[in-house]
Amino acid sequence: MSARTAGTDLTHPVFTVARGLARLAAAYHRASLLDAHHLPKGPALLVGNHGLLGWDAVAFFYLLNRHTGRVPIGLADRKLFGGRPVRGLLDRVGGVPGTRENALDALAGGRLVVCYPGGSRETFKAPAERNRLAWDSTDGFARLACETGTPIVPFAGLGVDDTFFNLGHAPLTKRLFGRYAMPLAVGLGPLPLPVTLRFRCGPPIAPAVVRNDPARLKRLVQGAVEAMMEGHGEPARVSVASVP
Repeated sequence: MSARTAGTDLTHPVFTVARGLARLAAAYHRASLLDAHHLPKGPALLVGNHGLLGWDAVAFFYLLNRHTGRVPIGLADRKLFGGRPVRGLLDRVGGVPGTRENALDALAGGRLVVCYPGGSRETFKAPAERNRLAWDSTDGFARLACETGTPIVPFAGLGVDDTFFNLGHAPLTKRLFGRYAMPLAVGLGPLPLPVTLRFRCGPPIAPAVVRNDPARLKRLVQGAVEAMMEGHGEPARVSVASVP
């Protein structure tokens, strides 16, 4: 196991400051985590939707830690967070570049691993894409789960696209930066809007229920996340039989 995912130093000043700020963010948004009892004691992949500018992750990771006593590992975008010194800072707060090796390493260590298949496509979304998944052909999380037999806990974040007013992308930015073009977003001065954030965990999904078929597993997990989003956070009701 690499030092990067072997364990987060909870005594490091950077982690202490980050956790304090995350606590304030969770309080500011009156954030809550529902159905945390679905989180397994051992390793698991937590897969769900990402909010505008990724601000939702701050409160979500804090709530996971508060409810379980465990520090989750976040798989971060390799282009945005893979270089130094950003990667060094990420290490201190419980994140790693989203590579297969890092994910395997964290799961082998029994960690809760958070994955946002939409990545930058969801954090830098256009206004018309509000409350919609943008997973496209991304299926790495499903292949990883099938390979390791790791359960997937689908989750949904409610209110995560309302933390800023999304004014869309400035002309030419999409052409220049592609999926990494940041939309114009307005909050409450330097702060995000004080909207309520709610997160809900669905029941774990074992790869074996779809006979370790990554494509079916992805569709099953995506359906569970969408059901919770469309049901305003109600528990997912997606059967294996309904997934082709």
